[in-house]
Amino acid sequence: MGSAFAAAGCSPVTILNNLAPSRLVADGVPYGPDPRQTLDVYAPGGAGPFPVVVFLYGGGWTSGDRAMYRFVGGALAARGFVVVVPDYRLFPTVRFPTFLQDNATALRWTRDHAAQYGGAPGPFFLMGHSAGAYNVAMLALDPEWLAGVGMSRSDLRGALGLAGPYDFLPLGTDELRAIFGPQDQLARTQPINFVDGHAPPMLLLAGETDTTVYPRNSIRLADRIRSAGGIVDLKLYPGIQHEEIVGAIGTPLRFLAPTLQDCVDFMRHPPVAPGGA
Repeated sequence: MGSAFAAAGCSPVTILNNLAPSRLVADGVPYGPDPRQTLDVYAPGGAGPFPVVVFLYGGGWTSGDRAMYRFVGGALAARGFVVVVPDYRLFPTVRFPTFLQDNATALRWTRDHAAQYGGAPGPFFLMGHSAGAYNVAMLALDPEWLAGVGMSRSDLRGALGLAGPYDFLPLGTDELRAIFGPQDQLARTQPINFVDGHAPPMLLLAGETDTTVYPRNSIRLADRIRSAGGIVDLKLYPGIQHEEIVGAIGTPLRFLAPTLQDCVDFMRHPPVAPGGA
């Protein structure tokens, strides 16, 4: 993503955000007591109610800020969605599973407050990139995290993962081992281990040339979901790398990959099981 803007001498994220539709309607709303437990809301404007999507950003569970993703919120709001982008607590302040608990709490805030911004009552969509896609998958596949905030997977209309790590054992760095805990508990940190065929429909997107999170994560998860009788759509983008797949949501980079259109199409027409709703 950076190389596309190198000649301009500007931050790629700054350019994407500056060119994004201005749809921010609430900035830094608290959903919990910690300073990192705040969120932004984007809205289409006009008469609702509009479908709602919560976007969880990546950053290796160690970095990230909701303001970096105004291009995502603006793009989706411009296409008719109320969008919630929460911050959440990160390592080394917290470890697994606290960031999942924060994400679940932000989703509960969304259920309780989305109507104030023109959002339709649930179920909602949950979307994320990289570590955020991991968080999405864990909330969609393992019922524990939503149950902890008085919700269930039926509150999710669909889950969208962009370049997510879903099956990444053994852990390759000391930092990851510190984030996810002792060896004998690592099985509970892997989304693929919670596939049971009863999760909400999932859209998995990955770049074929991604060397940060290998596309085999998405391929394996999609295969496991299909084998369990679940609903999943897998799309692999030739020549696309890890940051490009989310950067392509921004106006000047949409030529790279159809990330935005594929996500919008999925949310406008979510797949259902044959003969079911």
